[in-house]
Amino acid sequence: MLFCNEAKAQDFETASVAVKNMGVGWNLGNTLDAFNQSVTDVSSSAYWGQQGLESENYWGQPTTKPELMAMMKNAGFSAIRVPVTWFNHMDSEGNVDAAWMARVKEVVDCVLEQGLYCIINVHHDTGANSDEAKHWLHASGTSYTSNKNRYENLWRQIATQFKDYGEKLLFESYNEMLDDYSSWCFASFATSSKYNSSVATDAYNAINNYAQSFVNVVRGTGGNNAKRNLIVNTYGACSGGGNWNSHLQDPLKEMKKPTGESNHIIFEVHSYPNISNLSNAKNEVDEMFSSINQHLVSKGAPVIIGEWGTSNVDNGSDYNNNRANMILFLDYFVKKAKEFNYATFYWMGLSDGSCRSLPVFNQPDLAEAIVKAYHGNTDGYVYPTRGDYETVYDVTFNNQWSELNLINGSISTSNYTGLELELEEKPATGAFQFKAYPSTITQPIATAKSTFTFTSAMGSTIDRITLQSCQAGKSTIVKKAYLIRKDGTKEEAEISAFWGCTVNERIATGITPTFTTNDNADQRIFNLRGQQVSTPLPGGIYIKNGKKYIMR
Repeated sequence: MLFCNEAKAQDFETASVAVKNMGVGWNLGNTLDAFNQSVTDVSSSAYWGQQGLESENYWGQPTTKPELMAMMKNAGFSAIRVPVTWFNHMDSEGNVDAAWMARVKEVVDCVLEQGLYCIINVHHDTGANSDEAKHWLHASGTSYTSNKNRYENLWRQIATQFKDYGEKLLFESYNEMLDDYSSWCFASFATSSKYNSSVATDAYNAINNYAQSFVNVVRGTGGNNAKRNLIVNTYGACSGGGNWNSHLQDPLKEMKKPTGESNHIIFEVHSYPNISNLSNAKNEVDEMFSSINQHLVSKGAPVIIGEWGTSNVDNGSDYNNNRANMILFLDYFVKKAKEFNYATFYWMGLSDGSCRSLPVFNQPDLAEAIVKAYHGNTDGYVYPTRGDYETVYDVTFNNQWSELNLINGSISTSNYTGLELELEEKPATGAFQFKAYPSTITQPIATAKSTFTFTSAMGSTIDRITLQSCQAGKSTIVKKAYLIRKDGTKEEAEISAFWGCTVNERIATGITPTFTTNDNADQRIFNLRGQQVSTPLPGGIYIKNGKKYIMR
């Protein structure tokens, strides 16, 4: 493939140039990084290699298609970070399943074929331990000693697989690696004393040892990896944000630039500020970026913000209930990062769940805010939404009481009065019901078009609303679901599988987009803003002769 050989190692751009060219990026989150552990004992051979290719869909995301990457490019993004979890696809020695490596390669190729930068990493092999999940990589001397060979074997395979790829593919050493206590913010914070100098020193030494092992192994595979731009994370990917503890900047101060590296190494941090007070959030960003410059950039390497968003970006409550502040914050964060020469990779929102299948944006206003903040405008970029198609959802409920998400993310009942659902046909009596969380209040659905009115008994906040099947083996077609705002206007819901059901979103019969046009018709092409364009971009949605079509 041409993109694999676009540059020889000696011609690779420097890390600083790569960071500048990456500009604004996006995380393909909850996809290749998803897992579902049934055995959590790392010492057990059954811990390793528990899943097959189906893991890509474990956390509610569809199988990634090339069209999604075309959409991100056409929206103005220049880079995609592809988080990858490996332990569930390799044996106890770190030997990766060939089918999984091939799937990772397919997704990487989808990104690079669009001319985008691509980052792949070792993701949920690190993280905070819980009863449900255990991670084999920890920031401690004991962990490094016991896992060094396995970790290096893993990276040797990844690096060998991609050693002939060009400069737009970057490797990231590990994600958010924590100490043996699963301490966030800084090492040893989760100990009983909230700081233990011995534990902290051990953790920071381990982080630097893992980083050095990563660099040594990748460089040792030769080919284009000799000069490939590599990324190493601070402890926990901590960014030093905040001033409530004197140790918050320790992860920055203690991070070392791997030896033997000059112009092809990048530091990475993550950031999720609380935006309930926008002024405070902006001040935190200012102080954080100054600290990053002082303690990381000064060591001779550029920085990327490999994940960022707001403190409630995962549960959706900031977008649902504090959207004005969120858009202002995104604008400020991106502009400030550009001022400091940091590339940014927004964490996985913007296009989520079934939206990625079409593909469309479910948060187009956020995508536009990010791109506009960086480029100054969004001229020539497109942000397709479900409104550009008429789609329906074919839903099969496999179990009694299985559920389909109609709303998944906190909403305030002070902002909404209810939810409207439209099915293609009137359901059988007793087949389905609405269910609201955390109150678990239910309401039977007796008609094709139903309204679930919010009551005081549901509380001030609703975390999830589902369509629940009261019987196993039921199927239905969902046409639309809308949240009803206080002013009577409607906001489209984000439908996805919760548990026990399968969902297929498709373009409704008779509304399939047109891909070719009559040669004798009006040949002028317009984008969705009504602006005439001379060269439509692949994957973009355009209007020609009064019909929408997708440029292939």
